[in-house]
Amino acid sequence: MSSFISTLVFLCSVAAVTQSSHLTVSESMCYDWGESSDGTVSVLEGEAGWLSCPLFSHPSVYNYTSTQSAGHNLFWYRLPEGHDLEQPIRSNSSRLSKSRERLWLQPAAAEDSGLYTCMLRNKSSCSKIAMRLKVLRREDLVQDSDCPPPVAASTSSVDIPQHGGWILDCPGLQDVTKMADSDPSVTWYHVTLSGSCYKYPFWNIDRQKKGSSLRFFVMYDTYCGLYFCTVTYLRRGKTLSFTRSINVSTIHPTSLPKEPSILQPVRSRVFPVRQGMEVRLQCRGLFPSLESFWKIWWTVDGKTLDELSDHRFSNINSQVKYYKGDRTEESLLVIQDFGSADLKRQYNCSVRNSRGFETRSAQLKEDVSLPSVELGCGLGVTLVLMLLLFVVYHVFWLELLLIYRSWFGSDERHTDDKEYDVYISYARNSEDEQFVLSTLRTVLENELGYSVCIFDRDSLPGGNSSDSILMSMQRSRRLLFVVSPIFLTEKSFSLLECRLGLYLQHGHQASIVAVVFCSVSKLCCVEVTQLRQAAVSIVKWRGSRSGPLHSRFWLRLRLALPVRPLAMGRRLIDSTSSHSDLAVLALQKAQRIQNQKDRTNQTRRSRWASANHSRRDRQAPPSGSVKSWGHCRGEGPQHSRNRSGCAGFVDQVDDRGEELKVETELQQVAHDRTDAVPQTDPTPNPDSTHETHLTPNPAPTPAQASYPAPDSAPHTCEEGRKHNQQQQMIGSWSSEEK
Repeated sequence: MSSFISTLVFLCSVAAVTQSSHLTVSESMCYDWGESSDGTVSVLEGEAGWLSCPLFSHPSVYNYTSTQSAGHNLFWYRLPEGHDLEQPIRSNSSRLSKSRERLWLQPAAAEDSGLYTCMLRNKSSCSKIAMRLKVLRREDLVQDSDCPPPVAASTSSVDIPQHGGWILDCPGLQDVTKMADSDPSVTWYHVTLSGSCYKYPFWNIDRQKKGSSLRFFVMYDTYCGLYFCTVTYLRRGKTLSFTRSINVSTIHPTSLPKEPSILQPVRSRVFPVRQGMEVRLQCRGLFPSLESFWKIWWTVDGKTLDELSDHRFSNINSQVKYYKGDRTEESLLVIQDFGSADLKRQYNCSVRNSRGFETRSAQLKEDVSLPSVELGCGLGVTLVLMLLLFVVYHVFWLELLLIYRSWFGSDERHTDDKEYDVYISYARNSEDEQFVLSTLRTVLENELGYSVCIFDRDSLPGGNSSDSILMSMQRSRRLLFVVSPIFLTEKSFSLLECRLGLYLQHGHQASIVAVVFCSVSKLCCVEVTQLRQAAVSIVKWRGSRSGPLHSRFWLRLRLALPVRPLAMGRRLIDSTSSHSDLAVLALQKAQRIQNQKDRTNQTRRSRWASANHSRRDRQAPPSGSVKSWGHCRGEGPQHSRNRSGCAGFVDQVDDRGEELKVETELQQVAHDRTDAVPQTDPTPNPDSTHETHLTPNPAPTPAQASYPAPDSAPHTCEEGRKHNQQQQMIGSWSSEEK
């Protein structure tokens, strides 16, 4: 008997050792899947929760029913937070229980947080996977009100067809119903897209609660949002609950076409490509809302990229848009180092789902590369030149305008019969006269070659001054007013000229140029405003800064005056105008006539002196027989003075005659025409009240004393000069006859 007992004990020990060794071997050969990629499972403290073994998440790999029939057993292990030793979970715990592939926590406690491992094994195989559980405290979830209720589990999603029907169930309700001692109750909450929360009852005819489920008869966009369901049940005398959230959204109705379509490339699009560069071909496909598979891909010469052995080809897939179940997917075909042989290949983009298939080819065209470096340099040089030209024009625009006018401008001497280029009006005081006579006149006549009319210099005394001024202005191409505060003094000669010039500007469109010699901005005079409005150009004299001939003052003044060739002194440097040649001939002719006149005067004086000596030797005439001009031959101081005066007067008459001939010849050479007949009966001057106060008539010349003046005074400066010369010549001839 004792031997039998000892034998039985030995066999049991051998069996135990054999089983332990077998388990050790099995555990050492168990395949570990690591930690689940589904993330951490969250459960609210005090609520019911569960863990589903991730090994059964894909039915094609493991199925709970098939594994049980194959002799597999499911074991659960827990590694609490802060511990290193894994502990097995026994099913006889009051809170932890196993049901098929799930591990239930009813309710969950804070110490349940940790790493949980589910192991599926039999005598020949073993597999295990781990997942992490996080039990959240209620105070960690900040909640302003009971609507919506706090929830720790992740949100599930449901897509309902628009205008269609649907039955919405609370997740996990069916599993709880099997474990509960009575039928569980469900409370529903709805949080709209605008954030408003509604608690039961919020039903209407299109959305009602049927038992524990929520039924949609007609789905509208306003019914979208988050739905919360709180399940309450009784188990082993304890009331347990859990809350889940569902995101409800609408999709397009099922009645719409569900075939996929290609959005890009369009049929007429051509992709430009360059050799040696990276090429990206874009393909976009639209997949309508449908519970089926979908696929978008590229083929090269009928082969997918996996079938090609060329590593230069790759693709990048991404989702572009998702709206109401319709998804827009994009696939980029990337070709590295594109070559000439790749241009001859066939590239097709294809889309497919359970309802249809579509493919489209991409057309490629080689893009001719532009010389970017040369083009950039050319653009840069062009911009620099444009900037340089802009700066040059901004600085030298006056000079450029003068050069342009000298080349392409029309000379007004060809188109009118006026005798003067400019008529200068100024105030008769020392400062203004010094500026006009010494500076303005000198430069305009000697340096720039303009013919200037100054009334005090180029007019004869006598006659109507207003008519003479008006005629002189009409025979001038420009009216130049040297403006200063004294210029507009009441009852002044310059004010009369100003008003006459404004009269001509309004009635005959005369061109007025204003030279501001002194500022008149503070003068309250109507003529100042009229001059500013009537003047075609206003030039300001700035003292020594305006003195040089190349200053802006003279450049602006030349722009306002008629076109003249560019000149320096008497030497013309612009040969583009025919008048420059005429001016040169006129100057040369004037010099020759002046030299001849000097020689003639010298010969006449010598002859006159010898004649006086011969008369002095003759016998004196009897008393009382001396003529009126015989006083010139008398002796004594008084007679000597009279004689020298007569001789000087005769010389003066001869000189005037020569000057008249010189001027006539100059006009014939320069103008190539006879003197124009002056205008008669000019328009009456607007202001003749100043005539008796402005210019008193000087004493008459000897010739004028012997012969009365004509009825009317000459009207222009040139006619006055000619009239004076003719009177002197007549007087000299009359004295010789006597």
